Amino acid sequence: MERVMAKVPAGASAAAPKAHKGVGMEGFVARWYARQTAHDLDEFKSTARRLAAHCSAGSRVLEIAPWPGYLAIELVKLTGCRMVGLDISRTFVRIAAENARKAALRIDFEEGDAADLPFPAQQFDFIVCRAAFKNFARPLEALDEMHRVLRADGVALIIDLRKDFSRQAVDDYVKDRGAISAAMIKLTFNTVLKKRAYTREGIAALVSQSQFRQGDIRLDPLGFEVWLRK
Repeated sequence: MERVMAKVPAGASAAAPKAHKGVGMEGFVARWYARQTAHDLDEFKSTARRLAAHCSAGSRVLEIAPWPGYLAIELVKLTGCRMVGLDISRTFVRIAAENARKAALRIDFEEGDAADLPFPAQQFDFIVCRAAFKNFARPLEALDEMHRVLRADGVALIIDLRKDFSRQAVDDYVKDRGAISAAMIKLTFNTVLKKRAYTREGIAALVSQSQFRQGDIRLDPLGFEVWLRK
């Protein structure tokens, strides 16, 4: 069985700027989210298959905000890439590390801020950030940090909710979740997440201000993908 490392710093400086919007995902909330997203395993596998073209056994890959680690695990299973996961949530770091241990995979999960990545420049071939970018308190700094740690010709991918998502897309997403969980998820989508989400124009404007300058934005009924190349 491969060794899994979970690096959790003793504590952050009180003077450090807040890394995320809202109260964050810790403790019970993080564990509830991990249980809910476990229902999306087929989606994680499908996404991993699409992303596998950008990874190989020799690739260094960073997932920013891996949450419970499901996508990272599927990518390593498919490609054997050298995966690192960085999350602001101490609870998610521990959950992801445990999930990787159970899968007998080596993935280094650690706690940190997307706007201040704890890595030297030009370290990664590919970066993915799924369902988290809208929560970043300093999104422009996060984009510039992705650019900094990417190698030349490296690719970053942001997958997230679009502000003008369709009601039907949300209904489809919560199907078979159970009445209580479905109601909680729909309420969260239509209040907190909708407020934080980006429009196509909003994310394009942000990218234009970053070191990437431009990106390829692709929409679906629920969200968007932004493909960025250094």
